[in-house]
Amino acid sequence: MQIQTCRDRGSGRLVPGTRRLIVIVLFEGVDLLDVTGPPEVFSLARRETEDAANYHVVLAAETMDPVTTGAGVRILPDITFAEVATAGIDTLVVPGSVEVDSEHRVHALVDPALVTWVKTLAGRTRRVTSVCVGAHLLAAAGLLDGKRATTHWSTAQQLAAEHPLVEVDADPIFIREGDVWTGAGISACLDLSLALIAEDLGEPVALRVARQLVMYLKRPSGQSQFSVPLEQVSTTRRIEDLRHHILRNIGEPLTVVDLAEFAHVSDRHLTRIFKSELGMTPHAYIESVRVEKARHDLESSDATLERIASTCGFGTTDTLVRAFRRRLDTTPTEYRRRFRATHTE
Repeated sequence: MQIQTCRDRGSGRLVPGTRRLIVIVLFEGVDLLDVTGPPEVFSLARRETEDAANYHVVLAAETMDPVTTGAGVRILPDITFAEVATAGIDTLVVPGSVEVDSEHRVHALVDPALVTWVKTLAGRTRRVTSVCVGAHLLAAAGLLDGKRATTHWSTAQQLAAEHPLVEVDADPIFIREGDVWTGAGISACLDLSLALIAEDLGEPVALRVARQLVMYLKRPSGQSQFSVPLEQVSTTRRIEDLRHHILRNIGEPLTVVDLAEFAHVSDRHLTRIFKSELGMTPHAYIESVRVEKARHDLESSDATLERIASTCGFGTTDTLVRAFRRRLDTTPTEYRRRFRATHTE
């Protein structure tokens, strides 16, 4: 298979006639959506910009034999790793693969031979990205050392334990560190691909592609992978009762003293319970729930910021704004502009 590419290593922007090679790593057991999602996004970019975004996407594997994905669907590679290693790769996309044990725990799989190829190809690539648990492959190749990175929340602890030189942040849907991008789980591969297009072609093009995907607007990298109500269920009835109590009374002042009294424990013991069960202090958890409710209200209602700050328990708009900046790296006004459900931009 012959591939001709042209790259601009300076600005990173595409110009008419530029041809950029996008290589997606293929291997046995790979997550299907991680492989098929990005090509669809890049294809829509070509539609939106005619010949300006001349992306060329190929699936590369160790051999040309069919690859069976984790979903059981078989995919044919376009080219081998050895062949594509001689080409000018613009973007390397590294998906992941997992196994689930008898106790339903998810574990990211890392094949040493595949890691070697990833490291080799990355050395010939302008921009390296991982999708979902593909971050484990990048980390094993040493490409994330000293960098902040994300992965699917279910394997974040594994990534941090196995690669202490990586600053693992399980919350954002994607993170950029120079020319290395890491994406969170499943559908976040679409957000990551849109971000790459925005870098190449600008925000207006990425927004048009997002509309084609019925995503309304691109989600910023700071948006959380999952909502507070969707977090892993805790193991004790006491903490579950506390969580429901917080949700029911989110607009009221909620202090550690109040919660400790509700749970019939001491203040110190309450803090230990939250840190053990939810990995955060009671104050941090309450703030996360309030931000989640505020996000929902901003997306689905025309309520003023003052009203939202009051009903979500922030008290003042200044407190609401500070919480959004701290947790989402944006403001409530900007969040509403991007994610309002009736947005027609």
